Amino acid sequence: MSEHIHKSHNVSKLMYHFVFPTKYRRVVVSEEVDEVIKETCEEISKRYGLYFLEIGTDKDHVHFLIQSVPSYSLTQIVKIVKSITAKEVLSRCPEVKRELWGGNFWSSGYYVAKVSEHGNEEVIANYVKNQGNEYKKLFRNQGLEGQMTLFDYM
Repeated sequence: MSEHIHKSHNVSKLMYHFVFPTKYRRVVVSEEVDEVIKETCEEISKRYGLYFLEIGTDKDHVHFLIQSVPSYSLTQIVKIVKSITAKEVLSRCPEVKRELWGGNFWSSGYYVAKVSEHGNEEVIANYVKNQGNEYKKLFRNQGLEGQMTLFDYM
């Protein structure tokens, strides 16, 4: 579950549901690609402070439930996640590069929705879990260990 993120001058709880389709909606998301995406997202979390609460794949698109800080715009989040995951998938999975010409893994479009703090995170997580016939849950973050709550400041 998500928790408040505490920075030096703000406390936030911003969550977004993103859906990124693969280029040409090609069915290229295999178990190997699943693993590369999961590992890459774990590294993105460490470097950029984007917290992947849920990641799910369905052969030709990937759902992400991401918690972010206010300093990142939606466009920045999309650029960070798409560019880094695409680079890793194309370099570590040569069969995908053969299927997708032009050096792009993701389609230029995407879906995004803000997830409300009050009750909708579970609804969106369940929605992501139940997408498509071939949905595979890659990751579910169980929370940010060691983070103080808003009540610790009062």
